[in-house]
Amino acid sequence: MDQREIMTMNVIDKTNINFNPSPSKEEAMQAVKTLIAWAGDNPNREGLVETPKRVVNAYKEFFAGYKMNPDEILSKTFEEVEGYDEMVLIKNIKLESHCEHHIVPILGIAHVAYMPNKRVVGISKLARLVDVFAKRLQIQETLTAQIAETIQRVLDPLGVAVLIDASHQCMTTRGVHKPESSTVTKRMLGVFKDNQNIRNEFMELIKHT
Repeated sequence: MDQREIMTMNVIDKTNINFNPSPSKEEAMQAVKTLIAWAGDNPNREGLVETPKRVVNAYKEFFAGYKMNPDEILSKTFEEVEGYDEMVLIKNIKLESHCEHHIVPILGIAHVAYMPNKRVVGISKLARLVDVFAKRLQIQETLTAQIAETIQRVLDPLGVAVLIDASHQCMTTRGVHKPESSTVTKRMLGVFKDNQNIRNEFMELIKHT
């Protein structure tokens, strides 16, 4: 395995490194009760007594990506494409993630494109791949890279482009309190990086979204 492959694997899945077994549901609920008490309220009052259970259930949904395999999602491809060799672009994929620094929402959209190399994947699979990595604790830069690198590695296309435009509630509801701000990140691989015309076509196609 060369250095590039090692670096790619590190980008694709940085989870479960020296990670202890998951705590029990009861332990997680107790942790929520502790946070409620630390915030200054009584976790045993009527309006909050069921909150730890609700939070734990919400976390299972928010972070379901840890239990999903991105390679498996892209495993079924189609070669009967009548020689199609133009860009495949899925625009405006709704994205919901959580900042790993403050565990508050990242909300936005992702645009994902690839240039097929004799085979294509079902378009819904690209949207599902976004969800796999979004439903983990993330920073947007890593999320963008994970999506692009996984498509490139598994499908081996001529190139991949991923652009994410998202609002971070760690900036909009706390800290600097800038609700009008959004963050744009992109990752270009293969022909999208090397061919300016193809890159410009991608940017033009997503401009009016």
